Amino acid sequence: MTAKVLKRKLALRIKRKARVRGKISGIAACPRVSIFKSNRTIYVQAIDDVTATTLVASDGRKLGIKANKDGAVALAKDFAKKLKDKGISEAKFDRNGYLYHGVVAAFADALRENGIKL
Repeated sequence: MTAKVLKRKLALRIKRKARVRGKISGIAACPRVSIFKSNRTIYVQAIDDVTATTLVASDGRKLGIKANKDGAVALAKDFAKKLKDKGISEAKFDRNGYLYHGVVAAFADALRENGIKL
């Protein structure tokens, strides 16, 4: 792909991200779960927007997980365990401008299967 195409794709993702973030805000009892994916790995964190702090975070790189659907499911299982340890059972899902498809959808579904209400 050319640099112009990649720049356009990133600009569109940032527009989607701003549109989603305008509607979603997390609090300590119901944090915002934000996902970031690169070509190699997936990162996820639970954010309290009132105090602007990260409550819980999981890093796919530290767990040795790749950025595919199986990795997303494994990361969701680990992340759900960490959320439950903090006493959080409900969260708002921030897809961070990514389309709700593939890895992002697999992560959200696995989080629901592990007892976190989105």
